[in-house]
Amino acid sequence: MRKTKFRTLAVAGAVLAATSGLAACGGSGSSGSDNTVTVWSSTDPLVFAGLKKEITAKAKAEGVTVDMQHVDDVNQLIMTKLQAGDAPDIAMIPQPGVVGDIVKRGEAQPLDDVVDMNALQSDMTPGTLDAGTFDGKLYGLLTSMNVKSLVFYPKKAWDKAGYKAPKTMDDLVKLQDQIKSDGTTPWCFAIGSEASTGWPATDWIEELVAKQQGADVYNKWVTNEVKFDSPEVKEAADWFETNVLGSGNVAGGRGSVASTAFSDADNPMWESKPGCMLLKQGNFIVSKDFMPADVVSNADQEIGVFGFPPASAGGENPVVGGGDLSVLLSDTDNAKKVMKIMADPTLGGETAGTSSFISPHTSFDKSQYPNDLTRTIADVAYNADTFLFDGSDQMPGAVGAGTFWKDMTAWISGQEDLDTALKNIDASWPTS
Repeated sequence: MRKTKFRTLAVAGAVLAATSGLAACGGSGSSGSDNTVTVWSSTDPLVFAGLKKEITAKAKAEGVTVDMQHVDDVNQLIMTKLQAGDAPDIAMIPQPGVVGDIVKRGEAQPLDDVVDMNALQSDMTPGTLDAGTFDGKLYGLLTSMNVKSLVFYPKKAWDKAGYKAPKTMDDLVKLQDQIKSDGTTPWCFAIGSEASTGWPATDWIEELVAKQQGADVYNKWVTNEVKFDSPEVKEAADWFETNVLGSGNVAGGRGSVASTAFSDADNPMWESKPGCMLLKQGNFIVSKDFMPADVVSNADQEIGVFGFPPASAGGENPVVGGGDLSVLLSDTDNAKKVMKIMADPTLGGETAGTSSFISPHTSFDKSQYPNDLTRTIADVAYNADTFLFDGSDQMPGAVGAGTFWKDMTAWISGQEDLDTALKNIDASWPTS
């Protein structure tokens, strides 16, 4: 499921209210002018606004009109509209599993002969093409990338204490222990998110499985070949419980984690004497919707970040993230022209400076990002061994946005032990 988990109603409400009529009436390219290409997206409002401006202008220069619409929950809406024969020409899908479902229905057009595959293979962040590849063909092209393998910290307090970014997970443990011995709680962490409570815990487990076990095991896990109730996943959960949930390691204590909104987890970090020092979160969190406005306005002076380190020095170092996969649903020449625009490595040049947009293209001009913080975040992905798409977004909805959230919450809250939680998640996996 897309991280509606990381959007507040306040952020999305105005945009969704303005576009709800669009979602209701659809936007099929077949029902409009032959010259008009309809694009649907549920991406974050500022990213959407920037990309709409750029894509529309580039298409106009080629004589093509683009009708780009912001819709609520494109994952669900697209399947309904495909069944009704009223789908857009292009949809930006944030969940690889949904792209796979569209491919199975025979509704997606392969992109191998539409875009320059050689250029993409040499330029895209390693692993990003894999997320949209099915049966050896590319159907979903990552257009906007989210980076999640990040740990943020209050830069001024960090520098004053003389801390250094860890190079391995063992170094990270040593760092947290040093922070604790210096009298500060190491981790800022909370999982409250209304109906989506629990998702920040799933991000932690995904990160740890990726780092400790590597990309191969991670990919088998998200497809149920490796079970939740396996030694590999238990190792991740044990590390998480010992180091993040351990006594004195999390702000407010383990008992407050589920009842505190994830968006408030960083609040103690910005106190004159930080109440916590480390926040593992995706790049979206650097926003005035989540962090204090004065902190975000002076990001390079106030906010530090490092990539979540590998298990061992020189060992496999994947990065976990997400993003929006552009899927071609129409075989018209104009729709293909727009898809080529969406594959252009310069796309996002105007968007990057005003939003959380990060390009999946390693050749992207990083000077267009708004600050050094964002450039560092982009480099975490660009320099990784491979990009792994968010695990819960790849799992069936009943698991990834259901029992995985629910049972992690129950375990953290002390309502279930770990073995019960993991067995419950396994039992919820659809049989077909």
